[in-house]
Amino acid sequence: MAAGDATALADLYDAHAAAVYSLARRIVSVAEDAEDVTHDVFAQAWKAAARYDPVRGEVAAWLLMMTRSRAIDLLRRRRRSSGETGKDPEAIPDPAPDVEYIAANEEQVAATRDAVQQLPDEQRRTLELAYYEGLTHMEIAARTSTPLGTVKTRIRGALMTLRRTLSPDTSHAGGDR
Repeated sequence: MAAGDATALADLYDAHAAAVYSLARRIVSVAEDAEDVTHDVFAQAWKAAARYDPVRGEVAAWLLMMTRSRAIDLLRRRRRSSGETGKDPEAIPDPAPDVEYIAANEEQVAATRDAVQQLPDEQRRTLELAYYEGLTHMEIAARTSTPLGTVKTRIRGALMTLRRTLSPDTSHAGGDR
């Protein structure tokens, strides 16, 4: 793709469009908006293909992070234009069945689901508000009546735990696996 091979883009789309659309739909809720986000992600992938670094992560993770960013940007634009403050925290679904959208295959889905379920409730909840609701650290702190530093610590701790648990290279796990 970095060399301008449109067939490579088609192959990438065929392999990952369902996961990209599913995550976008999970975040933005509206099918048409999820389709727009999906289009934008693959257009961005085409333009940024030369900057993709496999050392930093799998292609699926790269695409899903772009999806998350694009979808959250859309939500934030909507909130600003309508004065909304986001979804009701009680309406956020249990993350266990929905973490499928951040993994590329069934084995990764199962491992990710187990890892997220093992997180302490506070970390899981805070991570969900940040990644699925698109809330900033300050918005999470305000919504949950939690100090900003605690919110940041919970997110960082959750991400470090997930990285350690899910890393295919056991040298990053520090022997904790």
